[in-house]
Amino acid sequence: MPHLNRRDFARGTVESLVTYSLLNTMFSNELFGAEIKPIAAQWIKDVHELGQDLKGKKLSQIQWQDQCEKLFAKVDLKDLMKFVDFGGRISSTPFREKGERPIRFKFPEVEGLPTNLVFGHQIFKLKKGQSVVPHGHDNMATAFLIMKGQFRGKHYDRLEDTESHMIIKPTIDAKFKPGECSTVTQVKDNVHWFKAEADEGFIFNIHIIGLHAGSSGRVYVDPNGEQLSNGRIRARKLGAAEATKLYG
Repeated sequence: MPHLNRRDFARGTVESLVTYSLLNTMFSNELFGAEIKPIAAQWIKDVHELGQDLKGKKLSQIQWQDQCEKLFAKVDLKDLMKFVDFGGRISSTPFREKGERPIRFKFPEVEGLPTNLVFGHQIFKLKKGQSVVPHGHDNMATAFLIMKGQFRGKHYDRLEDTESHMIIKPTIDAKFKPGECSTVTQVKDNVHWFKAEADEGFIFNIHIIGLHAGSSGRVYVDPNGEQLSNGRIRARKLGAAEATKLYG
């Protein structure tokens, strides 16, 4: 055993106490847990709980949009991409000839993350010039998060419906880059249209259906319709195939 003088012994004892104190603090504050458990898992859990509040009528649709956009603005995009294995099947999935390629996947099983999420999820893959074609939503709330690429995103309020047309009014026309998001509900920005402006683009999408009685789904429209007063547009309703042919 090497000889230790009193000064070395005292210094070693102090360093050991400091190390123990630091470790104790880290365990108490669950700092090690944050390294083991991905940040994205907690974020997804927060998105789930926010969706539960929407479906449980604890939040209005406008309140959900506001809180969802704030939550999406906080996402650690690199951690989320790692969590969903973006560099694996998602990035290697081929493009469609027209329109977005929806890629469905399962989140990894992580302790504390619900397995029966209140929202559906997918990632859209698009190449330059392709679009998530213009459409509105029945009985749904959705959110887009740009994961990679650049997009031009347009939103419209859905003011009125007839059997063949929808009266819409532009609300958002902006460039969207990675980390930026937008939301849709029945009452605000219900129609949207996102066009890829980079060689490739990826959008993380969540959708909450069944906000009230009745069926849920997309309603495709042609936003380049008849111009009405006060900026309104009389947009013809389309089938999915025609919408993809025109705008995909």
